[in-house]
Amino acid sequence: MIVVTDSAILRRVMYTHLQLRDAERQPVNVATLRQMKARGEKIASLTCYDASFAVLLDEGGVDVALVGDSLGMVIQGHDTTVPVTMEDIVYHSRLVSRGLYRPFLIADMPFMSYASKEQALANAVRLMQEGGARMVKLEGGAGQVEIVEFLAGHDIAVCAHLGLKPQSVHKIGGFKVQGRDEKAARQMIADARALQDAGADVVLLECIPAELGAEITAALEVPVIGIGAGPGVDGQILVVYDILDITTGRKPRFTRNFMEGSSGPLEGIKRYVTAVKDRSYPAPEHCF
Repeated sequence: MIVVTDSAILRRVMYTHLQLRDAERQPVNVATLRQMKARGEKIASLTCYDASFAVLLDEGGVDVALVGDSLGMVIQGHDTTVPVTMEDIVYHSRLVSRGLYRPFLIADMPFMSYASKEQALANAVRLMQEGGARMVKLEGGAGQVEIVEFLAGHDIAVCAHLGLKPQSVHKIGGFKVQGRDEKAARQMIADARALQDAGADVVLLECIPAELGAEITAALEVPVIGIGAGPGVDGQILVVYDILDITTGRKPRFTRNFMEGSSGPLEGIKRYVTAVKDRSYPAPEHCF
């Protein structure tokens, strides 16, 4: 058995975050995202499912990587995200975490993995300890306030997901734009505030009118990231397979092929990041 006795080595292992404090490429964290919102810098995010793509996201300048349960459709070939399990997300999050240095890693809580506070805590701990996630994301409005508050009370960073909630696809009757009528829009704003007050550190909005996305963003102190939520949010996220033109068949209106004119996947990712940062994406044709 080898016993490590060199105190200098131990210090390097224990205090890596201190050694990196003055590094040129600082890892993104919750405070970084809040600072970006405060100074008006757009947050560029992409989904990711394995180490190879994670390295490309890192080199391409992406701020946030999400191991989404969208892997159920993108990777596994399902029609919805519902069949995705905790084992699936833990596995893919672990792979992605090995390829990242700077991007902030968020992992989805899959369908029925947070039906109670205790279940949510146990599964969030798994995603962080086994999957290497820095934040967990869960779908739901006011009904998830207690869960968010419970997780936040245990110092777990949470991203709340409003608008189109893919795990509820069978309940809502398909993948449809949400918040079009006044009553639904007012409820979404109230839910976003309640989730923020409960301890959510980030709010993700999916498939809602651009005006509503901007209104929710202005109403919240925490960063708001959108997918099909218009240009008025604090950041954008897309499925990496969509922007690299890997996805076959019909694609959502809010996507854009960044492989057009690119020499390879890395350049495509860099072009996406640039377009988010300079606000040329999303354009009006990508909005509802």
